[in-house]
Amino acid sequence: MAHHNTIKSDSYHSLARRLNRFPQGAPPTEYLFRILKVLFSEREAKLVSLLPIKPFSDEKAAGIWKKSLNDARVILNDLADRGILLDYENNGETTYSLPPPMAGFFEFSLMRYRSDIDQKTLSELFYQYINVEEDFIRNLFLDGETQLGRTFVNEEVLSNENALHVLSYERASEVIRTAAQIGIGVCYCRHKMEHMGKNCKAPMEICMTFNNPAESLIRHKIARKVDVAEGLDLLEMAYDNNLVQFGENVQERVGFICNCCGCCCEALIAARKFGFLNPVETTSFIPEIEEDTCTGCGKCVTLCPVEAMSLVSASDPGNPKKKKAKLNREQCIGCGVCLKDCSPGALKLKLRDQKVITPVNSVHRVVLMAIERGKLHNLIFDNQVLFNHRAMAAVLGVILKLPPARQILASDQFRSRYLLALIKKHTRE
Repeated sequence: MAHHNTIKSDSYHSLARRLNRFPQGAPPTEYLFRILKVLFSEREAKLVSLLPIKPFSDEKAAGIWKKSLNDARVILNDLADRGILLDYENNGETTYSLPPPMAGFFEFSLMRYRSDIDQKTLSELFYQYINVEEDFIRNLFLDGETQLGRTFVNEEVLSNENALHVLSYERASEVIRTAAQIGIGVCYCRHKMEHMGKNCKAPMEICMTFNNPAESLIRHKIARKVDVAEGLDLLEMAYDNNLVQFGENVQERVGFICNCCGCCCEALIAARKFGFLNPVETTSFIPEIEEDTCTGCGKCVTLCPVEAMSLVSASDPGNPKKKKAKLNREQCIGCGVCLKDCSPGALKLKLRDQKVITPVNSVHRVVLMAIERGKLHNLIFDNQVLFNHRAMAAVLGVILKLPPARQILASDQFRSRYLLALIKKHTRE
């Protein structure tokens, strides 16, 4: 693995260590440090490396940085203008947070066309770090059972029977209808591939953010504000272009839905490379092939974004050249795109044997990811600021609802007699 010999500054080393306190980190290779140098000045890298994991106020940042409140606000707003920080306004107070690299400030750097950074150079560095080297993508998608993102089923191919089994949070259309804010930006993946000369012809300005992240990105002109009607029109456009909806793996207040093509999207590329390791959370559906109806036309093979469909011999003595579709069930993400152009109607969506479980909210998901990746202590013992009682209660609330094996794993990472006593008390009750 290439190492960071080209950038000697301790500021970038400190920032890399800070990023790796997230459950989904960023392995420190030469390309990561070159990416950070494009996105951060050396001074900014040092300042951001000192920021806490949990959301913080401008007063907290000023105290950590030992700067005046006005100076801190200028720096924070500049970082938010560039998509490095997210900021949320509530009752006249602004709260800031540093998002992880993905889904986070890597994407935000290419979600609009801009001239203040060299987006072509940045795209080339992203391509090397993410698509050529595999440490980052393995760390993001393969390290743990709880995944960052999940697939939404294509609602156009749902039968009436299927529709009865789709919960509201499993519908991209419902996420759009219920979002407090909707922002639309340039697709990071296709924008990056455009600079590499490898992009497809799928729509570019179709990347969706919602709720608090959308509010921040809209305010800083990284995303364009749209209403529900335009959001649903864009979803229809995504369906027309056979794009897969890949969104935040939570039930409540989904932060993003990407409309992904199989050729450019990093999540779908990971699903093709490592499908048997389940890098992307699937839908609760899987296609079933009616072999007597299948003509072996191969349209489903062309449409499948993760290469789960193939053609094999139909073993027909009367027609030795006849083919039929075959599904790799381990590879399939259940998006339903393969059904869209199946003219003989040989494909039907069926419920998987086991229902897919989706974390309730972002706290639930982050805690599960932290436990599985051995980083729970980073959430609890933030070295910049102690958790407040509400945040601690949220984390403990998630842990106490986990199965016993995961509770024990959490206790081992927490190294806390208090947590162990809580778990024992909760188990007895």
